[in-house]
This record gives sequence, structure tokens and C-alpha cells, in this order.
Amino acid sequence: MTCDDIIKLALEAGFCKDSNGIYSRRAVTPDSDLLPSLAHFAALVAEREREACAKLCEDIPLPAGSSLTHLPTIERCAAAIRARGEP
Repeated sequence: MTCDDIIKLALEAGFCKDSNGIYSRRAVTPDSDLLPSLAHFAALVAEREREACAKLCEDIPLPAGSSLTHLPTIERCAAAIRARGEP
């Protein structure tokens, strides 16, 4: 994940820059108003990472001379990775 990707996800999660264009640091405590944004950010990052891993599974080339019998296993692995994000 690139720095630009992380910034995009942070903005999507509700983080914002101050008037100088700098992300300010604030203490995070259990009652912090920043906590929901952090949780949302973490969920977005995890979702993107699961999808990237699932795509890696799907993009693995089958060994030369192998049959398509490996395909269901690859598809099950990708589906299992994606399912980790479901409640």
C-alpha cells in the first residue's frame, strides 16, 4: 500500500488536515472522538489488504501441465480470505 493509498483511506475514514494542510496528532483515549475514525480507518486498510491477498491467490498461474482441478482450491482460498471481513 502506497503513502497515497493510506492518505486516501484516512480521508475516507474521516480524518482531516488542519488549516496548514498538516494532519495533527491528538491523544487517543477510550473516550476520544478520534476513536471511531481510527476504527473505520483500520477496517478500510484490512479490507484493502484482504482483497489484495485474494487477488494474489486468483492470479497464481497454474503449473505447466496441471489441470483445472486446482482452480476450485484457488477460488476457495480467495473466498476464504474475503470472508474474513464478514461478521
